[in-house]
Amino acid sequence: MKRYNLFVWIVAWLTVGMAYGQRSIPMSDFVEPRMRVIIDNDFTGDPDGLFQLVHHLLSPSVDIRGIIGSHLREGAGFGASKQSATEACEKVNELLGVMEMSGRFKVVAGSNEPMDAMDSPKESDGARLIIEEAMRTDTKQPLYVVCGASLTNIASAYLMNPAIADKLTLVWIGGQEHEGLALPPPNYSVPEYNLNLSIPAAQTIFNLSDIRLWQIPRDVYRQCIYAMSELIYDIEPLGATGAYLTESLTSLMKQLGNHLKMGEIYILGDSPLVLMTALQSGYEPDPASSRYVMRQAPNIASDGTYRYNPEGRPIRVYTQIDVRLMFEDMLAK
Repeated sequence: MKRYNLFVWIVAWLTVGMAYGQRSIPMSDFVEPRMRVIIDNDFTGDPDGLFQLVHHLLSPSVDIRGIIGSHLREGAGFGASKQSATEACEKVNELLGVMEMSGRFKVVAGSNEPMDAMDSPKESDGARLIIEEAMRTDTKQPLYVVCGASLTNIASAYLMNPAIADKLTLVWIGGQEHEGLALPPPNYSVPEYNLNLSIPAAQTIFNLSDIRLWQIPRDVYRQCIYAMSELIYDIEPLGATGAYLTESLTSLMKQLGNHLKMGEIYILGDSPLVLMTALQSGYEPDPASSRYVMRQAPNIASDGTYRYNPEGRPIRVYTQIDVRLMFEDMLAK
């Protein structure tokens, strides 16, 4: 009798397990792209950009029109070189190979150097890609340019062709806290890291352009905390891609451990770029589960600080993001 009961239990367990597996329906059966996205990030820098890229690549509601490798600033950490934008493209292609997606997306380098002045663009294949896509007339799908690092490429594209301004939405991870909305963290830096990669580029976008801007400043992207225990337990076992992402982060943690005590969490601060685009609501599309305020765009001073601008255009400044939706969706995909 005991053996019979054990047999019945095993059969039931296998049946439920098979049924559970069969419940999975590819989203591509009922989800189609409803927006175009250009991804611009410093993929040889902070590995959070690699997590964001994987998440975007696995999101069927976005049509990824190009991936731009963005520059770092020499001496700004992460072993930045003079060819960091070019090397970022190499990193992207390496990751695409791991995901068995090689050749499916246009991968181009942005400028290897930051902008020198707010009215002097750095021409690059990345800037030209933004212009080409923005100026298309054969589609009505909205275009989002999502940036997780310097604003050099989008600022250069604007200076090269200002007509792109009303043809896209720029989502940017960067900039320090806004007065009255949040306090800076202990031992904070001014300017914030991404803004400091090219202050003139930020001046172009904030001070000169009329590009529609959604800003995710430092106090908000610092909400994107992921535990290393979750990374090792949940993501590392998920095939070659999970192992690749885990290694990219754990190796950095070991490296930083020589001079910084990083604790047991990491901020995946570029992931809101997916939340703002792929995870918009169905009806009245918008990042409906996150919160923002409308602010007049401040002027960016030469030292990277904000200056009140009474004539600044309205921009979205996000104050809270739906971390649960963002990370649960990433893990599920």
